[in-house]
Amino acid sequence: MKHGDYTGLAGDYARFRPGYAPQVATAILGYVRRAAADLDAADIGAGTGIWTCQLAGRGLRSVVAVEPNDEMRGQGIETSRGMNITWRKGCAEATGLPDASFDLVTMASSLHWADFEPACAEFQRILRPGGVFAALWNPRCIEANPLLLEIEAQISRLKPCLQRVSSGRSGITERLTDLLGAQPKFCEVLYLEGRHSQHQTPEQYLGAWRSVNDVQVQLGPELFKMFLDFVERRIAGLEVIETVYLTRAWVVRRK
Repeated sequence: MKHGDYTGLAGDYARFRPGYAPQVATAILGYVRRAAADLDAADIGAGTGIWTCQLAGRGLRSVVAVEPNDEMRGQGIETSRGMNITWRKGCAEATGLPDASFDLVTMASSLHWADFEPACAEFQRILRPGGVFAALWNPRCIEANPLLLEIEAQISRLKPCLQRVSSGRSGITERLTDLLGAQPKFCEVLYLEGRHSQHQTPEQYLGAWRSVNDVQVQLGPELFKMFLDFVERRIAGLEVIETVYLTRAWVVRRK
């Protein structure tokens, strides 16, 4: 398994990853300044379509999902059948979408895998003037639950030098406001966050961990199994694990 390659993780990703805070979705759509029924959106790096389905559920005129990984895209097609979503193969740097065709372009839990400058140029190309780009993540708010802090700390005990890539609370998110503000064709950078709680069964909680790419890659198979075994022992006997998620979004307008 390689960094950013979700081959083999699509099933767990689709089944166990939670959705994003609905109040953040409402704020992003409001920022676009168009009625939902008149809005064309493209979700890039759509994965299995968790965020894409949330957009489509708001009654948008059209939603296109672009995903490079065949397994993730295939899972997304299956889980979104009957919804107003068109799936395409492509990536952030080369979406294959027409110029100036979208009012909203998003990347949910995926911008950290993209080559930032070429990706921004591509988003600017496919957005209509005045359109909106939003990058969002949905990390666990571990400080809200001592159990989650204890489990997260086990990762550092197993590998002290591990650097989270896709947690949504590290990496590119630490400087994203400045990065987006420096783009000459973007303006009006806005930061949003919203908490939402999930009551997960032990199976769901473990499944969400099994879908995490960066921890698996950096720990390797043996240490990652040790980590999952630790988690399983720690949550044994619990009916539910209350997990608070923090949806974080950066929103910017195309000049």
